[in-house]
Amino acid sequence: MLRSGMKNVIVLLLLFAIWQLVVGVFDVPLAYIPSPAVIARTIWAQSGAFAAAVGTTVLEAVLGIVIGTVVGVVSGVIFFRVRLLERMFFPYFVASQAVPIIAFGAIVIIWFGNGLASKVFISFYLTFFPVAVNTLRGLRSVSPQHIGLLRSFGASSLTIFRKLEFPMALPSICTAVRLGASLGLVGAIVGEWFGAQVGLGVVLLLSMYNYQMPELWAGIVLTGVAGAFLFLVIAMLQDWFVWWQEEM
Repeated sequence: MLRSGMKNVIVLLLLFAIWQLVVGVFDVPLAYIPSPAVIARTIWAQSGAFAAAVGTTVLEAVLGIVIGTVVGVVSGVIFFRVRLLERMFFPYFVASQAVPIIAFGAIVIIWFGNGLASKVFISFYLTFFPVAVNTLRGLRSVSPQHIGLLRSFGASSLTIFRKLEFPMALPSICTAVRLGASLGLVGAIVGEWFGAQVGLGVVLLLSMYNYQMPELWAGIVLTGVAGAFLFLVIAMLQDWFVWWQEEM
């Protein structure tokens, strides 16, 4: 992972260098796109405000991702065990994902107000569904022959779940959580658009309205950095919990 991370950093630095060169050579107006140097100076000049914004948004996203992951995994397991509940409720979960988050967000703000709870709930809403679906899919991917083999040795349903079904589903769950990390961050930012004092969503919205391009691009870059950080943390946790995946 360390070697792969270094390659990604090198590629990113190369892209920033090309960006800086293109903006300088073609004299691109600041009103369209600032250079990485201008963005870096903007972040440095307002480091306190940007640090508070990133910290607030990441906290909202992490809480939503954690809650969404726990509820999603539990829901997937319940649907796997009780097919009747899956047939009853799963279609409604699918239908709920068709509702635009912008429309749903207004209702969430009315329910929970402009505080932390509303942002966490929107982040949870976007994270929960892919985790539940992938948990269910991962549990159903277990070979019946493997289950039959364990049963032939007298293993109980709980033992089969702990020793075979859930471990086999973990790679699918981790894949969903990686996706949920990006969605959870987006959910936190969207929640901040509806009303907040601090956060990356506030930075992006105010910069757009005030036509402050360096601040706007600084917010975009920091959002990407926050997303990459969450993705990296989840990838490290996946290597820890699903250590056998590389061998398989």
